[in-house]
Amino acid sequence: MTEPLESLVTTEMSFGKYKGTLIADLPGNYLGWFAREGFPPGRLGRQLALMYEIDHNDLKHLLQPLRQRRGA
Repeated sequence: MTEPLESLVTTEMSFGKYKGTLIADLPGNYLGWFAREGFPPGRLGRQLALMYEIDHNDLKHLLQPLRQRRGA
């Protein structure tokens, strides 16, 4: 069940101001904007929604072991 979380530390934002930034590194205000305006469809939208929940609930520390596994 770690695949959705692992994808946050391996997938880069594919468009916009933060293109090339890992989903896990997107700022909270950007994730909040998506939460208000609507997440894009598909996998990216699910990843952004998950990251929003993690950020909003101050759970980013849960991603640290996954970052360490990939050497980040």
